[in-house]
Parts: sequence; structure tokens; C-alpha cells
Amino acid sequence: MRDSVTRQTLADQVFARVVEAIVVGEIEAGSPISENEIALRFGVSRGPAREAIFRLEAKGLATRVAHFGARVVDLTLDDLRSLFELREAMEGMACRLAAERITDAELVVLEESLRGHAVRPEVASGQSYYQPGGDQDFHFGIARASHNQRLFRALSDELYDVMRLYRFRSSLTPGRAIEARNEHRAIVEALRSRDPARAEEAMRAHIRSSWRNTQTTFRTQTSTSEPRI
Repeated sequence: MRDSVTRQTLADQVFARVVEAIVVGEIEAGSPISENEIALRFGVSRGPAREAIFRLEAKGLATRVAHFGARVVDLTLDDLRSLFELREAMEGMACRLAAERITDAELVVLEESLRGHAVRPEVASGQSYYQPGGDQDFHFGIARASHNQRLFRALSDELYDVMRLYRFRSSLTPGRAIEARNEHRAIVEALRSRDPARAEEAMRAHIRSSWRNTQTTFRTQTSTSEPRI
């Protein structure tokens, strides 16, 4: 069924919908993505579709391949290792700063976010752990609560969307969704205690756990997938 998008902030809406389709695997990693495909899928003209592809490339979610056009990013294990190492350092620091600077209102929002995640059927059952983008995302909220705009922009502009893609895929492993939810709770408890060292370690431990699971998921998918033409 073709999705429809209203005219208001059309380019932003198309881009957001394409990102979500990539994150949940409706548009697969490594697959070609064209203006025509996006225009047909979302019922828009090729202008917003073209802009969406440009923005996907800028966010690291698509790459331009000579003679083939744009493709959804398909990272190697070494690429992912580099990203997770960077993510552990940056998000660990963001969480440390958030423990010192988070407002009571921001803490309430994080806690409500976790409660909202917990009642989702797919999370409660351990099937997956999908988080909507932007302010509704747990990690995004902590980065914002660091009140360090350079750090926030580095995370949100350069790492955020690519890591969301692999975080969701990792959460599909049996048991990982519940494990991640419990790790998120530990992070919130550390933030509530206003303990910077504890908060940083809770976040780093969460990301290391995610990396271990991502390696397993990646190797399993690689061993069972057919080569792309």
C-alpha cells in the first residue's frame, strides 16, 4: 500500500519516512534507492524524493556508487567497530555530563520515555526494541541533556541515524530487547542519583553489550545472506 505524505514540510516528512523505512528494514541495507522509487512509495514528486536522497547521503545512510546511483549504506564489521568505539566514548561523556546537568523536567521525560517503551508489545515480549526518532529516542534525550551543544550536534548529525539502524537490528536478537531495556533503566537510575562516574559507566556498559550483540547478529546475517548483485 502506497504511503501518503501531506504537503506541510514535505521534504522533512519524506526524509523522516525514508529513514524509518531503512531503520526497520523495509528498505534493506545495500539496496538501490532512487528518486522514482521514493516518489512512488510516498506519493510525492521527484523534487522532495531527490532531496531525501541527498540528505541520506549527508547523514551517512546512503552512498553514491559510480554507474549505479545511490544505495543504502551497508557497513562492514570494521566500520561498525569504529562507530561503536566512537559511540562509547562520546555517549559515555554525554551521559557523564547529563548526570551533572540534566534538569528535573528532562529526567521526567526520560523516565516517561522508558515507561512508554516498556508497554509496547514488541518490547514487553522481547521481540524487538524500536524507538521513534528524534526527541522520543532515549539516547537522543541523554545527548540533549548533556547541555553541550557541540557534543549533541556531533552525535545527532554524524552518528545518530546510522547507529539507530544497527541498534534496531541488534534488538531483534532473542532476549536483547529486554536486556537493553534493563540497561536503559540502570542509566536512568544513575542519572537520577546525579553520579557522573556511575552514569558514564552505565552507558559504556550498555554500548559494549550492544556491540557484542551486533557482532553476533552481523556474523549470523553475513553467513546466511546471499551476495547482492
